[in-house]
Amino acid sequence: MNALKNSVQLIGNLGKDPEIVNMDNGSKLAKFSIATSDSYKNAQGEKVADTQWHNVVAWGKTAEIVENYLVKGKQVAIEGKLMHRSYETTEGEKRYITEIRCNELLLLGK
Repeated sequence: MNALKNSVQLIGNLGKDPEIVNMDNGSKLAKFSIATSDSYKNAQGEKVADTQWHNVVAWGKTAEIVENYLVKGKQVAIEGKLMHRSYETTEGEKRYITEIRCNELLLLGK
């Protein structure tokens, strides 16, 4: 059960092409977002679609795979770790972000 302490698994579609950042030390960082969709019936019996967006980051070899194979609309399965961080904008506002640090990536669909 130790491996389940902070583990996230999602299947979704990319909302836009990934953003690739080449770091000064030669490594790569890939940033992308995926949408997961679910549907249910509300109290009135109407079908309601619910789409959630998830920010994902990948480093190193995984980032290279993202750069070479992922494009907007592509369906992927990811496994990773939920991370929370904060940063300050140029205007001095503190912002908080939650993202998934991708450890494994599986390309799905055609």
